[in-house]
Amino acid sequence: MSKLDEKSQRGASVIGGMMGQEFADKMVEGATSGAFCSDITRMALDYSFADSWGRPGLSPRDKSLAVISALIAMKQPNELRNHVKIGIANGLTVSDFESLLIQLSSYVGFPCIATAQTAVIEALRQAGHDPNVKTSEERGLL
Repeated sequence: MSKLDEKSQRGASVIGGMMGQEFADKMVEGATSGAFCSDITRMALDYSFADSWGRPGLSPRDKSLAVISALIAMKQPNELRNHVKIGIANGLTVSDFESLLIQLSSYVGFPCIATAQTAVIEALRQAGHDPNVKTSEERGLL
């Protein structure tokens, strides 16, 4: 596929608004490359961003809380890092992330929280927040 249809373009616009144009451009490149998994990238633009993130209802902040909670529960640190950055763009604060980890600990268990904590700290650092906070691994606890 060499061009995006209207729906995929809408999805690229939604993700670009949250992660920046460079990130959106990389997704568009992946979706239009015709390479292995380009269809999956296009599906993400269509369903995750145009249909889900782009629909009315929950606020972007609430959508971020829901997605981040699901990623924590599923122990998906790579996607979690991206969605922490999206959450920041949608108004979540460092305090919100800590409160969310505490809230989820009783439901998903400490191993999930330990995995998530590292991913959240790394994403916050990349976004310019809390550069001095150390992960459990860096503190010698894992």
